[in-house]
Amino acid sequence: MTTELDRRLAADALPDDAEFALCLTHDVDRPYKGLRGLYYATQERPGYHLRTLLGDANPYWQFEDLMALEDEFGVRSAVYFLNEQHLFADRPVHEWLSPSNWVQHLGRYDVTADKLVETIRALERGGWEVGLHGSYHTRDDRGRLSEEKRTLEGFLDDPISGGRQHHLRLSVPETWRHYRSIGLAYDASLGSTTECGFHYGYRPIRPFGDEFLVFPLTIMDQALPDPGSEFDAARLTCDRLLREAAANDAVLTALWHPRFFSEREFPGHRRLYRWLLERAQELGAWIGTPRELRDALETRSDLSGADDPSDGPELEPPVEPPADRRSSATLEPAPDDRVDPSQVGTAGTDSTTTRGDP
Repeated sequence: MTTELDRRLAADALPDDAEFALCLTHDVDRPYKGLRGLYYATQERPGYHLRTLLGDANPYWQFEDLMALEDEFGVRSAVYFLNEQHLFADRPVHEWLSPSNWVQHLGRYDVTADKLVETIRALERGGWEVGLHGSYHTRDDRGRLSEEKRTLEGFLDDPISGGRQHHLRLSVPETWRHYRSIGLAYDASLGSTTECGFHYGYRPIRPFGDEFLVFPLTIMDQALPDPGSEFDAARLTCDRLLREAAANDAVLTALWHPRFFSEREFPGHRRLYRWLLERAQELGAWIGTPRELRDALETRSDLSGADDPSDGPELEPPVEPPADRRSSATLEPAPDDRVDPSQVGTAGTDSTTTRGDP
């Protein structure tokens, strides 16, 4: 049954009468290449990868270039920072010998390091959204999520609005309950690391029927054909999804990892991202951050007038799953986009690698 809240978040509630919305996001998994260069040198271009181990060379540090490119287009994105746990200090002994944990935890960075803090503050001052990239084991750990949020907010002037789980490791709906409980207004973890598309419909989802939003992931860089060797195929995939978004008043959420802006490391990705912005503007998109879009929807739709679940019984999702669980290529968006958690399952992947990582 369509509620008043559903009508307030109708498809025509896009900001500035845009054809569709493009939400830009970046997950900061690895801002430092470090000793991975030794591994890459055994796979390809040994001279280049070994040189990146010397001096101050760090091709993964792409924040300034990312900001300059988006500033050129007059747009802003959300940048989600990871505060990964320490394998030996924070995790139980039985996890120490797991190869996946070695990849995750030994590749961690210190989000409180001076250079990172300076960058985080520069992003906020420049109008970028700084958000939470929940660490590998936090999908069911509200306390750790809260701690990671507090750490990031210690460097910021404004509270964090949302984020995305590392490797899209999501427990539905428990992770969303944790996010809402610690004061976050949205999550952007629902999606796939292997396939691009509108797998969960064309609009943000309200899993609890209140103002908390889920922004399904539509395009992830590593799920595209490799633009270094198949640029046209990657571009055509993005173009198809942009046109589908425009045809359906959709919200398209894209993820580009900052390290992929290094053309020497990941050829074609920066060029493709630039093309994505140009094409989206050409098609009449509103382009910005999930927080900006949520604020715009709240302003136009008076979402703030919704019942506060903390003041009364929690609003449960409907029993029946929405119609947009089918292929997005052949459906019209359902008027009621609330999710039945039992129909969604556990989203994301437990894969520990992304394109270019050992």
